Amino acid sequence: MTQPDTSAPPAPPIQTPWADALARLDTDRARVHAGGGAKAQQRQHDKNRLTARERIRQLIDDQTPFDELMTFAGWEMYQDVGGCPSGGTVTGIGTIQGRPWMIIANDATVKAGAFFPITAKKVIRAQTIALENHLPVVYLVDSAGVYLPMQDEIFPDQDDFGRVFYLNARMSARGIPQIAAIMGNCVAGGAYLPVMCDTLIMTEGSGLYLAGPALVKAAIGQVVDSEDLGGAGMHASIAGTVDYKEPDDAAALRRIRALADLYAQGDPAPFARRRRETLPAPERDLTDLVGFDGSRTYDVRDLITALVDGGEFHEFKPEYGETLVCGFARAGGYPVAFVANQRTVIKKKLKSGGEPGLRTRIEVGGVIYGDSADKAARFIMDANQAGVPLVFLSDVTGFMVGRDSEQEGIIRRGAKLVNAVSNTVVPKITIITGGSFGAGNYAMNGKAYAPRFLFAWPSAKYAVMSGNAAAKTLLDIQLAALKRSGHQPDDEELQRLYDEVKSKYDTELDPRYAAARLWVDEIIPPNDTRDRLIRALEACAQNPHQEEFRVGVFQV
Repeated sequence: MTQPDTSAPPAPPIQTPWADALARLDTDRARVHAGGGAKAQQRQHDKNRLTARERIRQLIDDQTPFDELMTFAGWEMYQDVGGCPSGGTVTGIGTIQGRPWMIIANDATVKAGAFFPITAKKVIRAQTIALENHLPVVYLVDSAGVYLPMQDEIFPDQDDFGRVFYLNARMSARGIPQIAAIMGNCVAGGAYLPVMCDTLIMTEGSGLYLAGPALVKAAIGQVVDSEDLGGAGMHASIAGTVDYKEPDDAAALRRIRALADLYAQGDPAPFARRRRETLPAPERDLTDLVGFDGSRTYDVRDLITALVDGGEFHEFKPEYGETLVCGFARAGGYPVAFVANQRTVIKKKLKSGGEPGLRTRIEVGGVIYGDSADKAARFIMDANQAGVPLVFLSDVTGFMVGRDSEQEGIIRRGAKLVNAVSNTVVPKITIITGGSFGAGNYAMNGKAYAPRFLFAWPSAKYAVMSGNAAAKTLLDIQLAALKRSGHQPDDEELQRLYDEVKSKYDTELDPRYAAARLWVDEIIPPNDTRDRLIRALEACAQNPHQEEFRVGVFQV
């Protein structure tokens, strides 16, 4: 007789804020990777074409990662027209024949690969990364052109659609390889992009023309079919536009790989010439070290040593300006210079001659004080002098405010730090691990300061001030307006107004909101940080040129 099982059921896994956030990140990323959905993917397959991510997987070397960038471009934007997952294009760095290449692939499952405003900005950002790092580029073209209902937001401005071709030409002039493969539609202004590349490949059944058959008929009354107007055969044998005609996607991708293997390899960046053998970092779960909501203190030196080779970190002025931690290390064998917000509570020694009996004060982690701004500015100058890339670990509340801080010259000293960050000539990489608020975002190399790469953890919060402070400020403004109009809200209405303001602001604090608008290049899990950092340094190492370091007028 079988005995009943009286053992207790296994305990469910413990859900922590980090576990929830990482699970949500995986779910949201899967949604984005679905593009236009299963039906749209099937339509692509029915045309004997691969999807964008399938093409990329076949293009890059086996068993190598594809470091996707700007995955969440367009997240929850354009909802009234069905959305634009990942901005309708897939971008990132993959290894082709042992060398990192920037890959830009239209996703034809999303509105036939049409360019939305965010699509143009995403392609421009990918090209800018390639230009700054001298990364060769592959364009996998499959696009219906500009999304016409939004043409006024896509076409005319400096950083709109035309900038794509400007960067095309600039990269070509710099000798940065560019290969394009037309693997579907390529129409209107978008037709210039592949033709401005070094090499143009086109698959049979694809179309390349300034105006399609319908528009040609409407414009000049000429009736012509797609193949005669702009098919691969016509361009290969008559117009001479196409360098290589291939029967299908697989053949085109093989051709790209074969050509990529022939390109000369340039000199590495000066810092990369000092690369050494990579040593493993101490094993540590970074989600155990850094709390998800920022309420837990931690020593950022523990985070740094978990990212660097052998855990070896040469800290600069460790007893001065302690709310910023600076120092040199190696990551993946490359020399690196860290500037990081300290998140412990610090007892600060004061100069003699202060208030009677007061010789110390408490400094709050995440806040930049005058002495820490001085230290970081000096260290950034040292890193530029040494030619060592800078890595910013940003978990910053902002600069210290108040009478004492103002009298200590916080504005002048903060300006010195911003100057040093702005004029840096070595590669800069920023990783936002927590808050990135106000002018602290600027001092810690935010998007406006041209980081080569900017990554964010799912815990990142990105705004002019923290949620509670902003909600209270905005509520005060609304209350003042209501009172001027003669309306005095009761407690219930006050709470409702506060909740509405706080909810809206919390949505805007979410890193997906920032990633949707390309304020960050990618949201990454904490425990992927070291690998992504090393591969970002490998990308930066492709550019051998370094400008002269000059700071102009420097506050002292």
